[in-house]
Amino acid sequence: MLELFVSAFITLFVVIDPPGCAPIYAGLSADAPPHQQRRMAVKAVLIATLILLGFALFGKQLLGALHIELDSFRIAGGIMLFFIAIDMVFEKRTQRREERVERLRAQHAQTAEIEDVSVFPMAMPMLAGPGAIATVMLVVGKAQGHGETLIVLAALAAVMLLSLAALLAAAPIIRLLGASVESAITRLLGVLLAALAAQYVIDGLRGAFGI
Repeated sequence: MLELFVSAFITLFVVIDPPGCAPIYAGLSADAPPHQQRRMAVKAVLIATLILLGFALFGKQLLGALHIELDSFRIAGGIMLFFIAIDMVFEKRTQRREERVERLRAQHAQTAEIEDVSVFPMAMPMLAGPGAIATVMLVVGKAQGHGETLIVLAALAAVMLLSLAALLAAAPIIRLLGASVESAITRLLGVLLAALAAQYVIDGLRGAFGI
């Protein structure tokens, strides 16, 4: 049981990437007062958790309604996660996030009030993006019985709590780690995610072709 929890936790942690979301949130909410920063962080994590929980519990039924086999979803999800991993290793993901921050901050500068960024882009696609949705469905799909499903959901809850802590402490984390350490962590997580993505594709091919 512990092994399943650790495996699910690491997988979800790498994909959701709380350390990577923290600096993005810090940039998006830099002009907001502290109480609004805290409120937006809680709201973003709550909405993202509900989205991921919904796909975790009902994603399989959705695939069934669309006549999509879980093995096909494993292959597609693995390929998608692999592209995300490549972006992380070569820092393209970080670059796009920073560009999005600059665009949104420019929009904020044109308004009298600070725009609420909790729903978009923080809850989705930052925290509950396509990669996270695909991953939570894949991890829950591998669980056997209600007991293992609850363990996976507990791992998801733990990751989302860490995400909340990261967003709340975003500004201090940026000052503490610095850009170079953040870059190194992102690249390391990208390598791990690439290996996990490859494993998903392998598992999907094995299931589809009975290897």
